[in-house]
Amino acid sequence: MDLSIIIISYNTKKVLQDCLSSIKASKDKLKKQVIIVDNNSTDGSPAMIRKKFPDYKIIVNKTNLGFAKANNIGAKQAKGDYLWLLNSDTVLKSDTIKKLLNLAQQHQSQIASCQLLNQDDTIQPQGGFLPKLFTNLTDWMFFIDDIPLIKYFLKPYQQTSLNFFKKDQHPGWLAGTALLIKRSLYQQLKGLDENIFMYGEDVDFCLRANKQNIKLDYFHQPQLIHLGQASPGSQAIIGEYQGLKYIFKKHKPKWQYPLLRLLLKIGALLRIIIFAMILRDKQKKQIYEKAFKLA
Repeated sequence: MDLSIIIISYNTKKVLQDCLSSIKASKDKLKKQVIIVDNNSTDGSPAMIRKKFPDYKIIVNKTNLGFAKANNIGAKQAKGDYLWLLNSDTVLKSDTIKKLLNLAQQHQSQIASCQLLNQDDTIQPQGGFLPKLFTNLTDWMFFIDDIPLIKYFLKPYQQTSLNFFKKDQHPGWLAGTALLIKRSLYQQLKGLDENIFMYGEDVDFCLRANKQNIKLDYFHQPQLIHLGQASPGSQAIIGEYQGLKYIFKKHKPKWQYPLLRLLLKIGALLRIIIFAMILRDKQKKQIYEKAFKLA
């Protein structure tokens, strides 16, 4: 089998149906399976899947196990040479799967992804370069990677330059939104880290792959629409802070961890000042007050 598509569902019935319909409409001739892992949804998602997509496999968890663990459960049922971890709030174009798999096979990709688009067909940034304390994380916390001209010479932790995504690239990490992984590599690395509930599991996985000298392939030709917000909300920002703390504890020298926490606190404090005193954005101020305490 060529491909196993794994989708995690949690109370996203409407967008999930649109996602599954776009997979069904795909103009590829690949041998593939679709596995939906439901994290105890209460919106009728499992019943909808069984009724409208009876040929797709559904696994229903008794509780919300999080993104990483649910994907690992789905991966155990997968038979494809490639696993495609796909968010439920995505809509594929008719040629997305065909183009992505063809490119991955041509380049013998171990990890790959495609171009993400917003609903208005503008490019949605994803991924970036692996976190480093004294370079891209410092640049991020002090807004250095937002400075015109200078930012084009940096390797940011979170890549936001739209031009970057207009050609094929080899970033340090790619988002779990639509992450294509060779099944043998997924098994070798023992899947996603289940200690991360959500946010940061993609960075951790790519970091572990990097230690095996495995490069990542971003392909700009295949495209899909990601309905998720282009700007991160409270859950994403808090999740990023938690993820970075866990990643540094797991992968970096011990002396870096307290410095990371200090850096995150400074970054959060700067954002509190900006959003409270300059932009008068109470919601963002409250988010970064939480982030400051978490750091």
